[in-house]
Amino acid sequence: MKNQQPLFHVVKRESGSPARQLLAYVAAVVLALAVGAVLLAVQGVEPVTFYKQLLTMGIPGSRYPWRAVENFIKLFVPLLITSLALSLAFKMRFWNIGGEGQFIMGAFWAGAAAMKLGDTLPQPLMVLVMALCGALGGGLYGVFAAALKVRFGTNETLLTLMLNYVALYFLQFFAETKAPWNFFLDPQSARPKFAKFPEGAQMLTVPIGSFHLNLSLVAALALCAILFVYLNYTKRGYEIAVVGDSPNTARYAGMKVGKIVIRTIFLSAALIGMAGALHMSSAGVMSASPTNDVGWTGIVVAWLAKLNTLGILAAALLITVLQFGCQTASATYPAIDANFANLLQGVILFTVLAADFFTRFKLVIRSGKEAAK
Repeated sequence: MKNQQPLFHVVKRESGSPARQLLAYVAAVVLALAVGAVLLAVQGVEPVTFYKQLLTMGIPGSRYPWRAVENFIKLFVPLLITSLALSLAFKMRFWNIGGEGQFIMGAFWAGAAAMKLGDTLPQPLMVLVMALCGALGGGLYGVFAAALKVRFGTNETLLTLMLNYVALYFLQFFAETKAPWNFFLDPQSARPKFAKFPEGAQMLTVPIGSFHLNLSLVAALALCAILFVYLNYTKRGYEIAVVGDSPNTARYAGMKVGKIVIRTIFLSAALIGMAGALHMSSAGVMSASPTNDVGWTGIVVAWLAKLNTLGILAAALLITVLQFGCQTASATYPAIDANFANLLQGVILFTVLAADFFTRFKLVIRSGKEAAK
């Protein structure tokens, strides 16, 4: 009996040029937008007009365009920092799905510092203290999962996922418990309600005419540059790459893999916690659901960018434009829900992944006679 060969098989392509890969990704995004245009047309919405309003975020013709930019920055900064932080863990093949929980714990401890110290410290120092408290809270929450992984070999995906819900319900307990010791709540409100932070705990801004530049954006861009250097030009960045490629090779080279894992996950979770702190300082008040799903969206951004630091900056910008622009456009088109951005985000992810696959591999199809040999 003759051995039948499969009709097709996957063959790895020779390494293509970066320009070709970039072109494939751009084509994938255009294809995703085309799919979205079809869905818009089915619902009776003119796609070109909708996309124009989405991509410009409703700024042209607005009476207060600077407010749109200020609100855009408040969405962009947490997503960018969280995505950068997650890429650190993913480069090491540590599947940190706990961004939501680490963000919440960072926001919680930053909020606690704001409520207790906000009236006693100068504003610049208070914002710095909030950032440090948030980083410490998020870092310790994340390193707990890393320590269990190193010591007992636990599954970090499940553990970090479950810790998200522990953090969420922990925060909701403070949001719903009216008691004298709960300093987060407004004592003047009959119902549980978060009190506003003191003025000293508000994020610093630089006035540029009517526009106020949120300094958390400057911090996020500086962090992007620092992490680029850290990952590409330092010994510790090299260790992350080696451990991610092969822990056994790292051990053979004399690297202390467990120590590297704990150090890197603490840094990753601390940055996510800091993102939560900066977001709370910008918002000026605690929230029972402060994350805006950046822990989940950050995973999408990190993988869209293939864990590349500069790519994460571009992908986070694109996703934030989609989210913020869709909120603006949906106000004009009641038939379109604000969550249409999530749909586009999912389609973009799948088309980019498909583009990445076909730039690295190709399908070889055999004829019927060749397969029968």
